[in-house]
Amino acid sequence: MSQDIVSIELGLPQGDLVTLWAPRWREDGEEWEAFLGHEDDLYAFPDAAHLAAFVRTVTEHDLADHPAWDVVPELSVPELLPDEEHTYDLVGVPELVAEEPDTWTIGELADIVTIVRSLADVCELDEVHEVLNAAAGFSVLEQGTFPFTGREGEKLWTDLAETISERWDEVLDAIDEVVFVPEVDKATLDETTDELAAYQAESEEAASALDAEDAEDVDTEESEKDTDQTTADDDDEDEEAEPEPVGFWAEVGIDPIKIITPEGEYYTLRCYLDDEPIFLGARGRISVAKSPRTLAKYLAAVPAGENDLAEVSTWEEVATKATDGSLEIEVETDNTYVLTGLADDLGDGPDAVDPVQLDLAVELLTDAADWADDKTVNEALAQSESLGWLVSFVLRPDPTRLAPSPPFDAEQAAWQRLVESFEQRLEQKP
Repeated sequence: MSQDIVSIELGLPQGDLVTLWAPRWREDGEEWEAFLGHEDDLYAFPDAAHLAAFVRTVTEHDLADHPAWDVVPELSVPELLPDEEHTYDLVGVPELVAEEPDTWTIGELADIVTIVRSLADVCELDEVHEVLNAAAGFSVLEQGTFPFTGREGEKLWTDLAETISERWDEVLDAIDEVVFVPEVDKATLDETTDELAAYQAESEEAASALDAEDAEDVDTEESEKDTDQTTADDDDEDEEAEPEPVGFWAEVGIDPIKIITPEGEYYTLRCYLDDEPIFLGARGRISVAKSPRTLAKYLAAVPAGENDLAEVSTWEEVATKATDGSLEIEVETDNTYVLTGLADDLGDGPDAVDPVQLDLAVELLTDAADWADDKTVNEALAQSESLGWLVSFVLRPDPTRLAPSPPFDAEQAAWQRLVESFEQRLEQKP
């Protein structure tokens, strides 16, 4: 199974440089990972035009034997531009950890540390591994905010931030030392520079046109609002708009959810507390029922020790309604998760997958794993993994990215393992 070659941008002390990264792929029974380079040098370029000129003219480098390499020299300059998800500001890491450890900060830091680990592995940078092993927080970033909550979590984040403050220059120096900017063929560079300039000009024109269209839409909307307001005032100056009812479940901040698996349909509850998912259940086991009525009956007598939702301040309102028989369980469309068929679709490739269904399924599997303090889902869906790369391609399509290459047997099997692991968490209640 070969995997794509990805354009990435590295923010280094010598500037923002572009190179190519081949995330882990399996070939002849062995696992490989590589960057564009040769021997001890990591090749990097000031922009995509220089990168394109290099890959079109040079054949001796570490990616030449990659199963997907033949496609790369044929790519246009815009197709070699790194997307936002593959832009890593290594220089800005100390400033990043000065922020509060929220979802976005930790997510960005996790992505940077992942690419830094890969660079350290491929380029054999022992000093980088030494820094990344100096604080336990580096190894749990993929788990999100959960490890950094509470007193122990605060200490974990403080140790991580202090290590970065004191030793991150060692990481930058080690990577900077192996970076080499090769000379490229001048005639080819002239061509690729023109390609890049033309693309940038088109992008600027499109952005200007979009801004003008947005401004026109705003003017139209404001005019329509003024007209509507005048009409409303004329119809009834004293009447005030009443807010639409939000419903019981929205008021308590807990959602009924429906899960459709190859084994059947199940109903349960989930909420988010400080952005962290909490399911009905305990110790990583999700309590489910085969029907809304059965679930409501169970909620009337659920033991406290089997219910993590009991820590939610509004839980008593749910328990009261369940006890007096007035609780109605209605599932919104975006809280219905269909796991059936996805494994087969992933096996057929990205064009066969419904991105909405996949996005919801990823949300469910990730939420359940986060709640159970299980990092296997995040690890499997990391973009450095073949399944994570395929899922990312489906959920965040980008015409500048190479399409994943078939066959997709390994990705299908990896997804099936995640679904089976999730199904084992479900504990049906009578």
